[in-house]
Amino acid sequence: MGRTSTDLLSDNVEVDETFIGGVKTGGKRGSGAPGKAYVAIAVEAKAKGFGRCRLQVVEKIDAEHLGEFMHRNLSPGSVVVSDALQSYPLAPARGFVGHKLFNIKRSGLPAHERLPGLHRVASLLKRWLAGTHQSGGSAEHPQAYLDEFTFRFNRRHACGLLLLRLLEGAVGAGPTPMRELIKIPNPHPVAMHSPVGPKWPESLAAGSLDRPWRAEDPSDLLPSSG
Repeated sequence: MGRTSTDLLSDNVEVDETFIGGVKTGGKRGSGAPGKAYVAIAVEAKAKGFGRCRLQVVEKIDAEHLGEFMHRNLSPGSVVVSDALQSYPLAPARGFVGHKLFNIKRSGLPAHERLPGLHRVASLLKRWLAGTHQSGGSAEHPQAYLDEFTFRFNRRHACGLLLLRLLEGAVGAGPTPMRELIKIPNPHPVAMHSPVGPKWPESLAAGSLDRPWRAEDPSDLLPSSG
């Protein structure tokens, strides 16, 4: 699903970051919680609603990684729209028409009003992970889940072609070896069939039960004719 659309985002493009995963209960909360994946988001802002999106796992939220994400997913003539995170002024390079910065805290407005497309996509993504995947996504393949969500979201108005585009992508994509599917193989494989039967603990040890219906000769269970 990640290889089926190579068109870059254009015009006004909102850019922000979020995180997915992490511990479900207890422990530290927020972006610093263990097990979380940082995700860069870009969404085309339209006069009515919004257009396509791009999602990518990034190692860090800094100018280097955000800049790489934007150069990979935004066309040179785009206008970057973001919050006032210090990493953003350094990220856009030559080729972008402009950069609109919004200081969310100083504006006094909710973040979803300044950057509506980003917050809508981030909310839908987390709701989709919690609902469709029951919060059970594999921590070894976060980008694969983002690619699936992006594929579905960008084709939300062309449901009739969704299966066709998926088949086209499957035919054009290369093979996926087992090593890529299993990022962390089990170092101690479990035998499928044990050569010996189970050994019951002493608390469950007991003699054979009297079960007459398991007689070797079924005729022994029939009532006598006399």
